[in-house]
Amino acid sequence: MNVIHNIENSVYRINTSNGSGTGFYSLQDNIIVTNYHVVSGSLEVSIESQDKNRYLATVIYVNQGKDIAFLQAENLPKPTKTILTKHDNKTTSRDKVMVLGYPFGMPFTVTEGIVYNPSQIIDGSNFIQTDAAINPGNSGGPVINEKGELIGIVTSKFSEADNMGFAIPMETLREELEIVSELTNSCTIGCHSCNGLIEEKTSYCPNCGTDIDEKIFEENPLSDLTLKVEEAITKLNKDPVLARSGRERWYFHQGSAAIRMFVYDNNYLFAISPLNDLPRKNLAKVYEYILTADMGKHRLSISDNQIYLSYRVHISDLYSDNKNEMLEEIAKLAIKADELDDMFVNDFGAKMTHYSK
Repeated sequence: MNVIHNIENSVYRINTSNGSGTGFYSLQDNIIVTNYHVVSGSLEVSIESQDKNRYLATVIYVNQGKDIAFLQAENLPKPTKTILTKHDNKTTSRDKVMVLGYPFGMPFTVTEGIVYNPSQIIDGSNFIQTDAAINPGNSGGPVINEKGELIGIVTSKFSEADNMGFAIPMETLREELEIVSELTNSCTIGCHSCNGLIEEKTSYCPNCGTDIDEKIFEENPLSDLTLKVEEAITKLNKDPVLARSGRERWYFHQGSAAIRMFVYDNNYLFAISPLNDLPRKNLAKVYEYILTADMGKHRLSISDNQIYLSYRVHISDLYSDNKNEMLEEIAKLAIKADELDDMFVNDFGAKMTHYSK
């Protein structure tokens, strides 16, 4: 697994307002490769590295027909070693492969399997079929061989079938990489019919005349609730794009404290921070502090051996005259969490949680 150790830092979680997926850095091309459906509806996304840092990335190219997208992140530190995209090896049946990514938004994961069919035709397109475990969140991630060479990009898995995952072949990606030098900072579209490049919003391809969905050039509109919550995040001097972790879900760090925001039961907005693991000693003092400390409208609690700070607001209250006060309390929770996790360490001997940064 030495090959994985060398390249795992070049595989990233991609977070959008619609969900999360996986992408990987191509050092030869200075871009991040992922699926189109991972970033569909977004012109900016966040790239999250294994050290929990997030970086703003721009979608510079999409090809809906091939389900491929290229991203560029200016401030992302370049990994020293990446997956090899320029090699001559051919994929054959029974080849051992590894799938790298973030299934279900979990930490970095590697699954292994073999190639069943290196050229499976589905809807007129070529795919690599493998039995390696592929799950939601793996989309856009690399499928590599034992040498660390890219053989394909995860694209889908039949939900009704076991041991049947599919990847876009390396040969298909190579065709798209040929146009990288022609791309600009704005999003360019690859025509799904003729592969011609389209740089301006249009309803048809200027090259072949085929219909183009104009929504490909646009960001999906955010819900009114999302806009309100992101007002609170902006109060923390954070770019909301870097906090998005799915539809009406946010996750970020304020200092060392992890902050989660999400809608529960379609009625409540929760803001929660897992502060610390309970210490082995001085538990009575910890309990006393949690029960007596004045947290204002925030709440300290214990669950599964961890100390939490939380705040709950009914969604309807965010549309009342007290909206600004509620948004201030959400922002204050993040600031307070960053202070409290250090306090529990210094005063009570607690440890930071594995969510902490």
